[in-house]
Amino acid sequence: MHFLVTAGPTREYLDDVRYLSNASSGRMGYAVAAAARSRGHRVTLVSGPVELVVPPGVRVLRVTGAREMRRATLREFRRCDVLVMTAAVSDYRPAARLRGKIKKGRPAWSLRLVRTPDILTACAARKRGRICVGFALESRGLRRYALEKLRKKNLDMIVADSPTAIGRPAAAVLCLDRTGRDLWRLHASKAAIARRLVRTLEARAAAAGPAPRG
Repeated sequence: MHFLVTAGPTREYLDDVRYLSNASSGRMGYAVAAAARSRGHRVTLVSGPVELVVPPGVRVLRVTGAREMRRATLREFRRCDVLVMTAAVSDYRPAARLRGKIKKGRPAWSLRLVRTPDILTACAARKRGRICVGFALESRGLRRYALEKLRKKNLDMIVADSPTAIGRPAAAVLCLDRTGRDLWRLHASKAAIARRLVRTLEARAAAAGPAPRG
């Protein structure tokens, strides 16, 4: 199979120096890429700005902002069998990027934000048999919000965890299938979670048969 994995944060620049982002380390996505490659699959990794070593044998496309990540992901999605969207894409970006560096001086400054594109929803609308997996990071109502995201975005699977996993090597996660059924819960290293997820996706793909291309 050909796995397409997104990982890390995006950066939405206000000027040439400052940006909006989040604390995602990219570890989960890189672990999924490594696990899929170790099982003999082709892997394309669309990575936001992180300080991680690309797993051997993995093709990486480095991006910065949400719109750049969307372009790369939609382009590569046409050639994949499975999309695993672990990237923590910024929900908003500045309405306009200013040139140069904003100088300090004004006592107050208002920033107008606009929504960034929903990459996972756009891919799921084009999936035609491909498997689309999302991640849901929730501080409360973990299962409820993960189930809502699963259905709203037309996903085949979702993995839910809490903000305590950000930047850490381990996490406690819940994996749901497209019907909302609990597949498994696991409190383990992100590498172990990634291996479990890849095996689950292999079984799912084997049961569904080859996905049509185009």
